[in-house]
Amino acid sequence: MKIAVEGCSHGALDAIYRYLRDLESRHNYIVDLLLMCGDFQAIRNYRDMQCMAVPQKYRQLGDFHKYYTGERTAPVLTIVIGGNHEASNYMSELYHGGWLAPNIYFLGHAGCVQVNGIRIAGASGIFKSNDFSQGFYERLPYDHSSMRSIYHIREFNVRRLSLLSSPDIFLSHDWPQHIERHGDTQGLLRRKPFFRQDIQTGNLGSPPLMGLLQTLKPKWWFSAHLHVRFQATVQHEQPGTGSDSLSITSPPQNPDEIAIADDDFDAIESQNPLNEVPRLQTAPHNPDEITLQEEEEEVIQSPPVAHRPQPSVTNFLALDKCLPKREFMEVIDVPTTSDESTTPGQRCMPELTFDPEWLAISRAFHPFLSVRRRQADYPDEATARAKVAEEMEWVKSNVHNNEVNSSDTPLGIRSISDCQTFVQSAPGPGSEGSQKNQQPPWYTNPQTSAFCDMIDIPNMFDFSSDNRA
Repeated sequence: MKIAVEGCSHGALDAIYRYLRDLESRHNYIVDLLLMCGDFQAIRNYRDMQCMAVPQKYRQLGDFHKYYTGERTAPVLTIVIGGNHEASNYMSELYHGGWLAPNIYFLGHAGCVQVNGIRIAGASGIFKSNDFSQGFYERLPYDHSSMRSIYHIREFNVRRLSLLSSPDIFLSHDWPQHIERHGDTQGLLRRKPFFRQDIQTGNLGSPPLMGLLQTLKPKWWFSAHLHVRFQATVQHEQPGTGSDSLSITSPPQNPDEIAIADDDFDAIESQNPLNEVPRLQTAPHNPDEITLQEEEEEVIQSPPVAHRPQPSVTNFLALDKCLPKREFMEVIDVPTTSDESTTPGQRCMPELTFDPEWLAISRAFHPFLSVRRRQADYPDEATARAKVAEEMEWVKSNVHNNEVNSSDTPLGIRSISDCQTFVQSAPGPGSEGSQKNQQPPWYTNPQTSAFCDMIDIPNMFDFSSDNRA
């Protein structure tokens, strides 16, 4: 199975799909799945655009609305996570994941799904220590602060993800902290010399993500965010040779919280047809890049490590944003049992299913999901894992396809399309009238309700009556 991976999208879906078609034509292969690593910008209309944390002059409608309204259709199954330049209101509607548009699936603020049996997990957003331990308290209309805190990753989701057994692929927008130590650091600094201070102080990347990388040990880890291609190989210690737990020492605290350009959002460049991407070009800092200057700093404790047999190597790859002559897309081969039945030269129809273990984790951790600022205390790891094991039995007994011919489906496996169906929860562009420059109302998304009904938990993201129970 050929999987394409793309870095920052910044709303340029037409150019991304056009480039993917060009790759297929030039190399005579078919890509079955596209993964996108954040800053996707699922903007449905002009009011959504008011919920995106960028300066006003950089707010552009982009291409997504055409796929949302049905004017265009994604040519390949596309799975995305969120970054720090998003219409956060829409992604909050789909907190647990769901279809952003036909054939475009959002993993949620955190999530894990299966595609033809390949386990793909991911974490949306970026790290900021001040918000890490908070609940999900942000509500429309967002102010300057909550428009940014809403995309800051929470400990709640890091703990949930840490309970997974190894996924094959992990997606994040942020880089894991210290990942540059596992690759060509000097080559990175030649291309991005302004990273030097943050590398020296330990402020480059997300501490909780490195904790997850060392806990989960996925075969592949893909990121974006810093607008440069960078690859690294993380060698994991084998069981019995030492501890895999990550001992992190906090760097000197900077009272001004100076960090790398975590809200780095380049000036919009022309969307010319994209050329072949050259390999690793050395370039100075782009003076046109703007910075909102705010994320990433204090180091926190990594998630607990699960002691179980794991792959020994994680292949890390960060990709650039979609612009001409940038290294923003890579294609990998991942073997699956369905490869034998695929006709050469034809795109397969990937089977997208819920991951039973993630459903069990979602049930087990639901009592700790806070939609207020204060976050309740978490259970210890042993208690959490015992609860997940208990909920796994519930999932096997209660989650199954509603289709007539589903007897051959393994217990706990359910097709996502059997549960969640895309629906336009908000209008497309052109209906805003005099409210074009105002933030939209809250829309409770039927897909979130369907997910919650499937695993029998309350929908905490129904704010139609400001439901904060």
